[in-house]
Amino acid sequence: MPETTLAELLERNARHAESLTGSYFDPVQTAQEPAVVSVCCSDSRVSQEGMWSVDEPGWLFTVGNIGNQATDRYDGDEVLSGDLLYPIQFTDTKIAAVVGHTGCGAVTATLERVRSDDPDPLAPGIEKRVESLVPIVEAGLADPRIDADRDATLVNQLVEYNVDQQVDFIRTSDSIPDSATVVGFVYDFQGVYSDTRGICNLVNYGGETSVEKLRSIVPDEFRNHAQRLLPSD
Repeated sequence: MPETTLAELLERNARHAESLTGSYFDPVQTAQEPAVVSVCCSDSRVSQEGMWSVDEPGWLFTVGNIGNQATDRYDGDEVLSGDLLYPIQFTDTKIAAVVGHTGCGAVTATLERVRSDDPDPLAPGIEKRVESLVPIVEAGLADPRIDADRDATLVNQLVEYNVDQQVDFIRTSDSIPDSATVVGFVYDFQGVYSDTRGICNLVNYGGETSVEKLRSIVPDEFRNHAQRLLPSD
């Protein structure tokens, strides 16, 4: 298992700072207008800036939590997460991307919780996130499109299902303007969707889940980036 020290953290940051030009932050010194807000699962193997090849500040507004969830609880109600909503309402961001990933630990933990008669207790902050995924996993298990006997593991099918549900919650929210585009991806670092690892597979575009239609939306050279494990609704 990798280990680190405070000294290593400082050394890594020093290398980062030294790699920047003097004008690196000038365009965004006083304001930001990110093109995309990305809601991604918190995972050490999944780098948001890395997957989108982001080298400049101000292009990507990053939101991370376990299970790439777009929802939160406020005053007893399920609401759209302010982390996601903020750039859409205040920095004129037009694209919201939900990014799940293969082998998701949050989905795995939730599946184990749903299947267990006596689940182990979790820390409150983790429990909150798992509890909010339970209805999605339960609905996924009841969906005839999900089949535990398929080549794709049950967890990875549920990962895609969860992305669909998060996309639907965002795009149907009264807080989201019609001008915003909501898309769903699954980042594949395990070779589940194809032999090429690291691809963000487009699985949902504004609620559209037909692979044929998804491939008609993307440029021809990226047709193989539009694919799904689950049939369309």
